Amino acid sequence: MDTQLLIQQAQRIATCIDQRLESSPSRILDDHAASQGYVTEAAEFLRVYAGEKSSFFTSLRQCLDGRHNGEYLGKLAIECLTGFARYLQAGLHEGITPTRQAQLDTVSDFLDQARILLQQQKVHPAAPAVLIGASLEEFLRTWVENANISLGSKKPSLEAYSQLLRENEMITKQDAKDISSWGGLRNHAAHGEWDEVAERKRIEIMLESVGLFMRRYGS
Repeated sequence: MDTQLLIQQAQRIATCIDQRLESSPSRILDDHAASQGYVTEAAEFLRVYAGEKSSFFTSLRQCLDGRHNGEYLGKLAIECLTGFARYLQAGLHEGITPTRQAQLDTVSDFLDQARILLQQQKVHPAAPAVLIGASLEEFLRTWVENANISLGSKKPSLEAYSQLLRENEMITKQDAKDISSWGGLRNHAAHGEWDEVAERKRIEIMLESVGLFMRRYGS
């Protein structure tokens, strides 16, 4: 389905819900089962075309799983649909921005430097471990910023960024565990705990794993 048709369909479903809210507000307000019937169409549309991990879909799905009244669900569905339409109209679905691409290129350069350091036998593996960890944190930081996710009261850190991305279902539970493991190696290196990062092969695996993670989520 092309972009313009997607926008039209999102607007059509939103209009349909709005009309139902206006025509029978009292019934819709009290009947949770009935409200799910027409909001489900909106949720399925967003699941298929916005994506299962998009905030447009997940916001609506989470409320459908709760005990919200029909009026609330209807208005939320309209907001999600119109928000998705605006997102499409702005062309934000067409790919990463030049700014984001520049950020990814910078992080990739850091990983290349870490790879060069790992190849030098006179350089302790702790040095590239710190660089890999810093690259990962920068990748997560810019990802969070570009997704307009607020840190709230959290202090900027690799773990904080990972937690936010997990809460927004942008990474998997396993991804979060991997990030925690990589962060542990970075911390060992940064705090001079040399024995924990003395095995060069272990840091090479860290480098390749972080690189794979970035390639998977950086496009």
